[in-house]
Amino acid sequence: MKKILLLTTISSLTLFGCSSSQINMSMGNMRLISFSAAPQDVMDFANTTCKNDFYQGASFLSKAGKEYRFKCVKAEENEILTPIPGTIIPSDAPASVAAK
Repeated sequence: MKKILLLTTISSLTLFGCSSSQINMSMGNMRLISFSAAPQDVMDFANTTCKNDFYQGASFLSKAGKEYRFKCVKAEENEILTPIPGTIIPSDAPASVAAK
């Protein structure tokens, strides 16, 4: 419950500056984001949102219209951070996450 409240508060503050974005779903490590800006802005927003929830970053899954689906990745899961095609993940996030 505390995590949901924290996520809601952080998301509200983040969305305050980006009126064209909205998190439609946040279940576990999955995020469904509606965004009408450029794909790079979507990727940056998703990475920031996941990092605010103590994940390594966001990995792009799919796009349907203006809705983007992301999976937040933890370092110990040994998964690759996949950007939206044509975008990049900022250099402070590694391209692949090493296992412990």
